[in-house]
Amino acid sequence: MKICTAIVVLVAVAQVQLDAQEIPRDTTYTVTSTYRKLLKEYPAIKAVRPFSMKGIHEEKSVVYLSLKATPYGDRDLHVDVFYPAKKGKYPALLLIHGGGWRSGDKSMNTPMAQQLASRGFVVVSAEYRLSLEAKYPAAIHDLKAAIRWMRANANKYRIDSDRIAVGGASAGGQLASLIGTTNGQEFFEGATGNTNHSSAVQAVVDMDGLLDFTSEANLAVKRNENSADVFWLQGSYDQIPERWKQASALTWVNETTPPFLFINSSQTRFHGGCTEMDEKLKHFGIYSEVQKLEGSPHSYWLFDPWFDPTVKYIEVFLRKVFTN
Repeated sequence: MKICTAIVVLVAVAQVQLDAQEIPRDTTYTVTSTYRKLLKEYPAIKAVRPFSMKGIHEEKSVVYLSLKATPYGDRDLHVDVFYPAKKGKYPALLLIHGGGWRSGDKSMNTPMAQQLASRGFVVVSAEYRLSLEAKYPAAIHDLKAAIRWMRANANKYRIDSDRIAVGGASAGGQLASLIGTTNGQEFFEGATGNTNHSSAVQAVVDMDGLLDFTSEANLAVKRNENSADVFWLQGSYDQIPERWKQASALTWVNETTPPFLFINSSQTRFHGGCTEMDEKLKHFGIYSEVQKLEGSPHSYWLFDPWFDPTVKYIEVFLRKVFTN
């Protein structure tokens, strides 16, 4: 009888594995592909590669969230953790890669994570579900779970739970900004992963991330059903204007919003809503600063000569807000 039961269980597990589809991947956004696109206009650029850093520990592909029974079967999401080797409690930063909510991966954050860890921060670089796998707001749910995981594992990774920031680039910047402005908003929390801990953050770094999907400049861009934002949000602005507003960080700014750092390229369409956001934050007496990298392309954070000043802006900002 026990043998028969075991066979039935094995058959059931095998069937579930067969029913689960392979997770679709879009690999178009990489450091190499972006370098090739930019090289003609910016012949002096150099791609920043991972460093050999002393004084920091690195742990790669640590599971922070296990999702059950997704369309692709059971699904683990991972983080790379970079933290100072010296014992103590350090401010932390959740770092979110870009790629139009559809492409990219956490390894793109490694050089920046290493540099910030060497300066006294714990940096957690997160994998999250992209739009070919799961649409809005799944990515926000995943990343808020990552913040809760950071608090649940604060002692292990030397994190000061009262000083956690979130930052990202491009689509990652949009996600970071939305996460930062929706502290405590139930719709964005999700129901998985260390729900007894808070997902609130105390500072936000936005590198060329859109802040207002409904801005005039953003809506002027021609789109089709496969455009990155239309695909992720599951409809155009004309079809679902309320969702485009809901997904905009600008919508949620209030007197409890944490301090913001905006680091903007010369490509203004990628940081639509920044001026309005900065003004709104200042209206509430919330510290914010806007840094502009003149003459820089989108994806500047992946390349010299913009990588070093970007890291410095982030370091100075985090020290300022977390000291005060």
